[in-house]
Amino acid sequence: MDIEKLQQQLADIQSQAKSSLDGVASVQALREIRARFLGKKGTLGKLMGTVRDYLPEQRGQAGQALNKANKAVGELFERMTEQIASKEVAAEASQASAFDPTLPGVRPMLGNVHPVTAVQWEIEHIFQRLGFTVEAGPEMESDYYNFEALNIPADHPARDMQDTFWLKNGMLLRTHTSPVQNRSMKKFGPPIRCIVPGRCFRYETIDASHENTFHQCEGLMVDRSISIANLIAVMKLLLREVFRREVKVRLRPGFFPFVEPGFELDMSCLICDGKGCATCKRSGWIEILPCGMVHPSVLRHGGIDPHEYTGFAFGLGLTRLAMMKYGIGDIRVMNAGDLRALVHPSRLTGPGIGANT
Repeated sequence: MDIEKLQQQLADIQSQAKSSLDGVASVQALREIRARFLGKKGTLGKLMGTVRDYLPEQRGQAGQALNKANKAVGELFERMTEQIASKEVAAEASQASAFDPTLPGVRPMLGNVHPVTAVQWEIEHIFQRLGFTVEAGPEMESDYYNFEALNIPADHPARDMQDTFWLKNGMLLRTHTSPVQNRSMKKFGPPIRCIVPGRCFRYETIDASHENTFHQCEGLMVDRSISIANLIAVMKLLLREVFRREVKVRLRPGFFPFVEPGFELDMSCLICDGKGCATCKRSGWIEILPCGMVHPSVLRHGGIDPHEYTGFAFGLGLTRLAMMKYGIGDIRVMNAGDLRALVHPSRLTGPGIGANT
């Protein structure tokens, strides 16, 4: 091995190391460049192991040259590291000087979202992606919007099915979110795509799957050539998005004065996996989504010509949907005020009820 050739090679390496530092702005980038020169597999690092290749009388001179070059390149990187670190400290100090300690801090979020609220937000997001608007209506309704405009006249037997809370002022607590159908038709006119999440009230016996206060999400789509196929497609998409998987459903005939034909869309009970429990009344199925094609009389009440337009409507039970999604075996958990239901809702089966078997 030639000592002069080694010295020239070491001089070239030092020159390359110096030029490689131009424009380096971070310690991390500097470490990567240092490894290319001083690492075991680096340019200079490989040469450090070649001393044994020289003649015995040359090894001392070769070792001195290598150590000198290694020290020079190392000092070069150390100086650059100090410069970059000083710049970073100065930048942090500059940012710190802009901090105003008298400003109020950021208050950490406390608590958790109620399971029904979480499901409602998710439903709203899903339908907004489909082009639906989110509407709202009053919880204290008039007889007209809650019944008359929905093809339920005063002598209609369906009124007995609603179990209505009547108020002394002649108004009522809405029994469903369907009253907003007429309001939306008059507000927008066709075509219409909207959902109406909200709280409803019915005077009925409370059990594992029934409450006198619950949440629904009304859905309405009115346009030309809307069919049952559109209804089923939207319902399946909705359930698939909510549960992140295909859900077993069944569609059976159902009677609702404001739709014709009317259907009950049931889903397999996720509490018992369809085997039968108190929540699904041992049937293995949960009524989750009454729906159907909007009745022509309802369209006419909303100022829409039923000969030109058709539509579908549904009343999704948000409370029951939350029960299925989070594995809550008893609907009474939702309004019980038990904070454990917010953190681990599936661990509760009901207020003092025990296991839901």
